[in-house]
Amino acid sequence: MTAARTQRRTITITPALVATDLVALVLAVLVGGHLAPLAAAGAVLGALVVAGALHLNRSRLVLSVLEDLPALAFVALTGGVLLMAFDVSGARTVGESIIGAAVTALAMLGALIVSRSLAYAMVRHLRRTGVLAHRVVVVGTDKIGRELVSALRADPTLGLRPLGFVDDDVDPRTLSAPLLGPTHRLPAVLRGIEAARRAGVTPLKINAVLMRDTLDGAGDLVAWALDHGVELRFIEQMPLDADEAWVRENMVDAAELIDSLAPRFVLSHPHRDDPHAPAETWLVNGGPASIGIIASVTRSFCEACDRTRLTAEGTVRSCLFGDDETDLRGLLRGGATDDELAERWRAAMWGKQAGHGMSLAGFRRPERTMGAIGG
Repeated sequence: MTAARTQRRTITITPALVATDLVALVLAVLVGGHLAPLAAAGAVLGALVVAGALHLNRSRLVLSVLEDLPALAFVALTGGVLLMAFDVSGARTVGESIIGAAVTALAMLGALIVSRSLAYAMVRHLRRTGVLAHRVVVVGTDKIGRELVSALRADPTLGLRPLGFVDDDVDPRTLSAPLLGPTHRLPAVLRGIEAARRAGVTPLKINAVLMRDTLDGAGDLVAWALDHGVELRFIEQMPLDADEAWVRENMVDAAELIDSLAPRFVLSHPHRDDPHAPAETWLVNGGPASIGIIASVTRSFCEACDRTRLTAEGTVRSCLFGDDETDLRGLLRGGATDDELAERWRAAMWGKQAGHGMSLAGFRRPERTMGAIGG
């Protein structure tokens, strides 16, 4: 999840916009020749109320008269109608009142367009110079968070100045703004890895999903894994993310990872000790140290895959990238025997699709994410 949170309150543009509209509307009424105080005051106040109800005076990232034009036209129309309704002097005929109201409404619209254009230009200038800039903290360092910081920095007229990110377990060297914290979980994870290593847990495997924003740190991660005697496995990003940001063309594949590691490490002799294993093992600098690469997308191993997955709801999924699921929970709760459950499970696996099809133009990502099926 990504969000931008304002660090402190700064000057708001709402009073300035209200004052600008007030001046514009009063001038428009005077130009229209309506000097009756009651009618003029009622029209102006009513138009201001409508402008507020339409949220024309709120602070926004993008201030555009063109986008506001329908609402401004409604404000001007309201002012014209109220002017005619409050004009009880009887000095004009109905036709003259209608024409006068229409002329004043057009004058109001023109005055509002001009005044808003000038006001928005002034606001953009003040934002650019920092007078009206809000300082914000961006929560989340995912793709959306990083793009948000880039967009805010590229366009200072938006009026938001990113102070930095708040997120867990991210390398601050990969960020375009300071990492403000918290990072409390990473030390705990490292302590857990060290405790498992001291306890003799073998093999100790660490998985890392390949992300473009952190690819520059892959070499450091390999060096750390070699120093600490753990088996590091890189995984190509799969279309199972909750925010559905996965795009085949944008993902980091195994070939790009190998190229990025080439200046520091020589990877050779890709092989699988177990032909059904998802990870391809590569020797590092001639061995015996090695790393694994699970290239489910670009170097698929569907023909040798014997993986099966039991979801959190008690269904069997024969392929991680498909939506075909076989219910075992219903059988179990219905009193089925172990042999009956095994037969249903075997049938699901024998009927699995030949491959995940991610290289095909018509590939459709699974409806449920990794988290939704139980990890």
